[in-house]
Amino acid sequence: RGVRAGAAGVTRVSALGVLFNTGAGQHILKNPLVVNSIIEKAALRRTDVILEVGPGTGNLTVKMLEKVKKVIACEIDPRLVGELQKRVQGTCLASKLEIKVGDVLKTDLPFFDACVANLPYQISSPFVFKLLLHRPFFRCAILMFQREFALRLVAKPGTKLYCRLSINTQLLARVDHLMKVGKNNFRPPPKVESSVVRIEPKNPPPPINFQEWDGLVRIAFVRKNKTLSAAFKSSAVEQLLDHNYRIHCSLHNTEIPENFKIAEKIQTVLKNTGYSEKRARSMDIDDFIRLLHGFNSEGIHFS
Repeated sequence: RGVRAGAAGVTRVSALGVLFNTGAGQHILKNPLVVNSIIEKAALRRTDVILEVGPGTGNLTVKMLEKVKKVIACEIDPRLVGELQKRVQGTCLASKLEIKVGDVLKTDLPFFDACVANLPYQISSPFVFKLLLHRPFFRCAILMFQREFALRLVAKPGTKLYCRLSINTQLLARVDHLMKVGKNNFRPPPKVESSVVRIEPKNPPPPINFQEWDGLVRIAFVRKNKTLSAAFKSSAVEQLLDHNYRIHCSLHNTEIPENFKIAEKIQTVLKNTGYSEKRARSMDIDDFIRLLHGFNSEGIHFS
């Protein structure tokens, strides 16, 4: 289960007589070797509570139920919920399975030790951040993604795929590309290749306000090949930072001079921190932490 098809399509899988909605990313992982490999890489423990998103017909679910204390499976499609229930009915595994029906992005996540999922690919990005901002911390997540998305997660500064997603994920977690999974391992086969990634949240997290951080990174990566000096000259950016600066000054009873111009203050910060001619595509986490600190210490905020 995982990949988004180009057009909303419906494909019959005759073995179960279930119609899969490929438009909603329903592609069932059928190769038992890949299933076993994912489970092995998750290093499951007997005492684990596992969160699974998009269990489909339960190929991965059933294998995990044999190894752990409990699996909480989130599934949006009631027909697939029925298939999954039928599959464990009357077995000793039934009592270990809890199914939550609905959209995982709109649901509060329960407590879990690890997350193992062959995700519907169109929810990849929001789901990763929902996971990374989830508390209490979990041990790790083993997730199947579209290949290019997976490569973005692990991309390093200066490489073609390096983007806001890369730096935000790597700020909050350690990310490793584990294996490639070809499209013929799914039924029906998707249009794209897939990859399995391991995400391990940094615990404790870095002492950074994530809303502030993301605000800065978002501005820098809108045009990641432009210099920061140019990126910050957009009138929308200047308006936002001017608004935030005025709030900051009123909270701290600081008077703003008559001839104050936010544009000049922004450029001064960029120059003083040494980043005005740098480009987001080649800046790493430490660079952005320094830059954020430079702005904040001058009363400029991003959230």
